Amino acid sequence: MPVGTPKPNASLARLYRETGWTLRQFAQQVNRLGTERGTPLRYREPSVHQWLNGTLPKEEVRALILEALSRKLHRPVTRRDAGFPVPAEPGTGTGTVEGLVDLGRQDFDPSRRSVIGASLFSVAVTVPNWQDVVARMEAAHTGQLRTIGMSDVNTVVAMTERLSGLDDQFGGRHARPMAAAFLVNTVAPYLRADAPEAVRKAMMSAASDLCYLTGYMAVDEGLEGLAQRYYVKALELAGAAEDYLTYCTTLRGMSVQAVDLGHGREALRLADAAAAASPQAGPRMRAFLAGQQAHAAAQTGDRARALHHLKEAESAMEKAESREKAFGSYDPASLHYHISHVSHELGDFSEAVKAMRTSDRLSDEVYRRSRVKERATLAEFQLKLGHLEAACATWSEALDEYPLVQSGRVDRRMETMLAAIRPHRKNPVARALNERARTIIPNAAA
Repeated sequence: MPVGTPKPNASLARLYRETGWTLRQFAQQVNRLGTERGTPLRYREPSVHQWLNGTLPKEEVRALILEALSRKLHRPVTRRDAGFPVPAEPGTGTGTVEGLVDLGRQDFDPSRRSVIGASLFSVAVTVPNWQDVVARMEAAHTGQLRTIGMSDVNTVVAMTERLSGLDDQFGGRHARPMAAAFLVNTVAPYLRADAPEAVRKAMMSAASDLCYLTGYMAVDEGLEGLAQRYYVKALELAGAAEDYLTYCTTLRGMSVQAVDLGHGREALRLADAAAAASPQAGPRMRAFLAGQQAHAAAQTGDRARALHHLKEAESAMEKAESREKAFGSYDPASLHYHISHVSHELGDFSEAVKAMRTSDRLSDEVYRRSRVKERATLAEFQLKLGHLEAACATWSEALDEYPLVQSGRVDRRMETMLAAIRPHRKNPVARALNERARTIIPNAAA
């Protein structure tokens, strides 16, 4: 073999054979993931042939290749599995607190935000089981800070509630960098401080809640890979705190993220894991988890299972006491939201519209961001029924509050609206909505 000629990548070739793909199909899958990440690619068969023969793809393309293989083979595929070099990356080998600091610093640094925003949602992300994380976190007692107490825990809890309120009203675009900065500058030092064991666990639990919320806000902005990284940190901290509630809530949040991206099978796996990890949950928490199981099962096409879980959620909600609260809450409006999406996935658009209307009517006034997003979703369901003017009226209600919300998910719903009404502009109601939307939505297409 001439000097400088790459050695064929036997590991990648073995995985390629296992997929059953042609060279063209392999290239198409990588290109599709590039589009999903926001960076369209145009690889063809010769490029795949070069990869198999040992030519090393660009760093950002390696991640797409690993994700494509993971999705096809339904298991995590690592760099080592695929014969790619394993770099010494920042944060590798560090503990939970150090990893959290690395993540948060990148997030609130404007110069790094475009880089972390390009990270890809992965169905192969490693999700630790409860037994793998419970009570297992490095003892980071350094003595560099004073001993913390419950007042410091209460500070983190109060800040999380304030940030959550901002997110509910205005969306996560501006609140998330604030949350990331608070994690790095205040929470991480607290986690390193000396503390009585009860206070230490309470602090880890509070930090877990904040990580979960920060991940949720990243989802809201469409930063799917970043959200996953926050969610995994939330799972680690919840396990260290022996906090079942936040652990299960985070798994459920990961399931919500997956189902919204159309990964029904992964969403169901995560929802089932959340339910299995909470055997002693009260009725409201059971409803909270079963509703998500129903939505995920419906997306996989399992009608019987979806309806079973939906009935379970309805029964649990009837038993729930008003004082029992899951993190983020689960109420009749949330239940009807799930009824709507299950109905929609199963093809019953009429019931989907009815349930979403009920959810909107029952929703608390404070949840502005969700209200705008879900009214836009309701309008989409109405249009599928052929109710164009009703859909336009609902979209118009969503537009009323849209300027008050800074949310990537809401932006995407508005983009969907513009595309949906464009073919109907001969209708005077649709035309009026389109003209109004173009004055409100930034960069609206003509």
